[in-house]
Amino acid sequence: MNDIFDKIRKDMGPIGRHAKQSHGYFSFPKLEGELGAHMTFRGKEVLVWSLNNYLGLANHPVIRATDAEAAAQWGMAYPMGARMMSGQTKYHEQLENELSDFMEKEDSFLLNFGYQGCMSAIEALLSRHDVLVYDSECHACMIDGARLHTGKRFVFKHNDMESFEKQLEHARKITEVTGGGILVMTEGVFGMAGDQGKLKEICEYKEKYNFRLFVDDAHGFGMMGRDGRGTADAQGVQDKVDIYFGTFAKAMASIGAFISGPEDIMMYMRYNMRSQTFAKSLPMPIVIGALKRLEMIRTMPELSQKLWTITNALQSGLREAGMDLGETNSCVTPVYMKGGVPEATNVIMDLRENNGIFCSIVVYPVIPKDMILLRLIPTASHSIEDVNYTVKNFKMVKEKLIAGHYKSETVASF
Repeated sequence: MNDIFDKIRKDMGPIGRHAKQSHGYFSFPKLEGELGAHMTFRGKEVLVWSLNNYLGLANHPVIRATDAEAAAQWGMAYPMGARMMSGQTKYHEQLENELSDFMEKEDSFLLNFGYQGCMSAIEALLSRHDVLVYDSECHACMIDGARLHTGKRFVFKHNDMESFEKQLEHARKITEVTGGGILVMTEGVFGMAGDQGKLKEICEYKEKYNFRLFVDDAHGFGMMGRDGRGTADAQGVQDKVDIYFGTFAKAMASIGAFISGPEDIMMYMRYNMRSQTFAKSLPMPIVIGALKRLEMIRTMPELSQKLWTITNALQSGLREAGMDLGETNSCVTPVYMKGGVPEATNVIMDLRENNGIFCSIVVYPVIPKDMILLRLIPTASHSIEDVNYTVKNFKMVKEKLIAGHYKSETVASF
């Protein structure tokens, strides 16, 4: 008999295999100080492009005051218990109602966490007779939700409508036998590459194939569409999205999430999503804080305007400097370069240690081998000066990479 710990010690996984060299620097780094565009990393001030604080609400004085007051009044324990048993309050219901009105949906259901909630919602919607069809670049929470599905599932090539229809044909043939239905799943904005899901094009197939559409819009809610109503609104198909998933962890700079859709389906979800039925209700300060954040998203368009001013300046500046940003058409700003994992670690160390720029690094197996992805998240907290400084230094780093300055056989140590 084998010891499962021995197996783990021999294989730490595709990302964990570099843990000894990367932990605390490339992975699990500690950013300290006030949340914002400038923070401290290992005792040095850095310009930060890694926080999903799109609208700059994380440290907004109104938000800080609201959160503090709610915590003082209610504490973090209230309400105690799952919502079905003893964790229901009028404020939870108020937030759901306001989200429904904002998203122009019949009803909404609050979720404790984005990842867990998205995964659980997918599981609750599907029976073993149903078929799931989803984009190959869907977020890990959606992939894990798909793995929980006990019926058939088909993956279509990223944003490829020919591949999409091919998988729909497979799904329809199966449901004609099982008597089940079809759920299509994609993202509003793909968080790694920044390109939008082809929601409008996907919706054009709804009548022919009679499917329901689930959209994870974590990186679209609060940033895209009218007053931040999301990517489906931006593409003119808000009414055709059957289940809309949004998170509080991005534009709202908080924690928690929600789904919106038909009233009867949302009531079904309240009674059948195991991750919510058997989990504690969102604490009151989170709910009160979310109400204020939603109000600010609705009534303060200057937050989004500043975000897009920074986004457009950053992306146009990087492109003019010769950077490859892929197909992004959102705030997510990926910069693609050629190189392996060792070179990537040297690039990041140079940016952080010598240039004071902190951004996220993505390498194989998340992206293809011999590719480096430096992912930047612009926010309303950044300035044009931050943009200009970053563009200048990225141009320099790319030139050094091409010249072989970062060539190495081993992952950099720190």
